[in-house]
Amino acid sequence: MAKQNHPASLLIVATAMCAALYAVGCYATAYIPSPWGFGQFRPAVLIPAFFGAIFGPLPAAMGAAAGTLIADSTKHATLYMGSLLAAVPGNFIGFYIFGYILKKKFNWTRYIVASIVSLIVSNLIVAFLYVFLFKALYMEALAFSLDSLTLISLGLAIYWFVVMLPFVLLVTPLLIRIVSYAMPTIVPEEVRVTSLETEFPKTSFSLAMVIPGLVMLFLGLATTFTQLGDFTRDASKLSSTLMIELMYYVGGVTLIVIGLAALVKQKTEKS
Repeated sequence: MAKQNHPASLLIVATAMCAALYAVGCYATAYIPSPWGFGQFRPAVLIPAFFGAIFGPLPAAMGAAAGTLIADSTKHATLYMGSLLAAVPGNFIGFYIFGYILKKKFNWTRYIVASIVSLIVSNLIVAFLYVFLFKALYMEALAFSLDSLTLISLGLAIYWFVVMLPFVLLVTPLLIRIVSYAMPTIVPEEVRVTSLETEFPKTSFSLAMVIPGLVMLFLGLATTFTQLGDFTRDASKLSSTLMIELMYYVGGVTLIVIGLAALVKQKTEKS
């Protein structure tokens, strides 16, 4: 078991650091919207993922919840209810799950599973709460049909998952290794040993990239060549689905290329 024997004072400091760094990271990309017209590009999720692996579920969950609220409220220059109602609970639950999975036992395969599960759960929570709750209470969502709201929610969750996953699987493990080497006393033994002495599982990593990538390509083709495109355009009330199609195609190809590159590298190293 990856024991978390950190003193309470260190966990408090870690929570504050997670919140501050996540707020800065989220705000840095806060003005890059999703193809749906709302929802942000957010690679900063690699930050609470790092804290979840090193310090456990609570610092990551509380830091992510506070950080997203600070960033969103700073952007809107007021307490942003969309963040409070959707992003705060989604980030808290998602990163608590992430930290909890790794607290039980840490290895790289488990890290990949924790990343996928937590991103799916958190993004679905944020997307559905934002669209169904915040939009319905404060904006124009009541003018949309239930099917339209569901499609928009799923599309937003898919967008977030695809743009977040590479950062959590590519950058955060590197940060964990750096800190394990530079400051070993704050890193749980199992995390430190795993990060410094074992290789990241390239086959599992490749599958974690390629499978979502293929799903994205399928959705792109369906949007381009079937009635899903018309339904998406009508549901989102956009004049064109071009940006959404590009999201599917570019996201899908990017994930597949990253995944296949990992496999090629693995075969090259073995030969």
